[in-house]
Amino acid sequence: MRLERFEREEDGAWFAALAWRAGPGWRVVASSLVGGGLGERSWVLNAQVSGGYARLDPDEHLREIAAGAGLEGPGVAMMTAASVDRVRVRTDGGVAAAVTVGLGRPTWAAASPELDELRLGLPERYVPGTINIVVAVPAALSDAALVNAAATATEAKVQGLLDAGLACTGTASDAICVAARTGGVPDPFGGPRSRWGAPLARAVHAAVKAGALSDEWRTAR
Repeated sequence: MRLERFEREEDGAWFAALAWRAGPGWRVVASSLVGGGLGERSWVLNAQVSGGYARLDPDEHLREIAAGAGLEGPGVAMMTAASVDRVRVRTDGGVAAAVTVGLGRPTWAAASPELDELRLGLPERYVPGTINIVVAVPAALSDAALVNAAATATEAKVQGLLDAGLACTGTASDAICVAARTGGVPDPFGGPRSRWGAPLARAVHAAVKAGALSDEWRTAR
């Protein structure tokens, strides 16, 4: 997974973004605003935005950023208030994971409604993501296995956070993208003890833990 960095100016401030120009031959499962769901995608964008992000059209904003970077065709785009320059990339058994970690507003997935009121005061879909995970698997996976792989990556994320000594499951707006090759006989499994799920889990765990152990995420804009 080769990540390309570029910058853009918005409202007098400069923000970085990372692009993976994967090209053809990839099928993904993603939770992102742009390119989410299941389907073939040729690029993935992780764009940094300000911590006080207030635009009500983040999907359109992401498409503008992608177009400015020359990303064409179907792709995945996500955003984060964490610095994308602090991306952690880890590989294991041919699987690559690129993770940006920002934990300014950590939470438990099953938090009480009262905790939700302490967030930004905006609908969840308008809050910039803070832990973004992009995974590349060098083999074909069935759609069910892709969904299973996304679950495995999420489990590994939580394990990485807990192993870093943080009492949370992530943030309320984390995003994930798991990409697998097209062609060939797809593997039907993506769980943590499967052929590709096991190295995926280890790569994501290592990347998330490394990012969480650093104090860099405390200084996100």
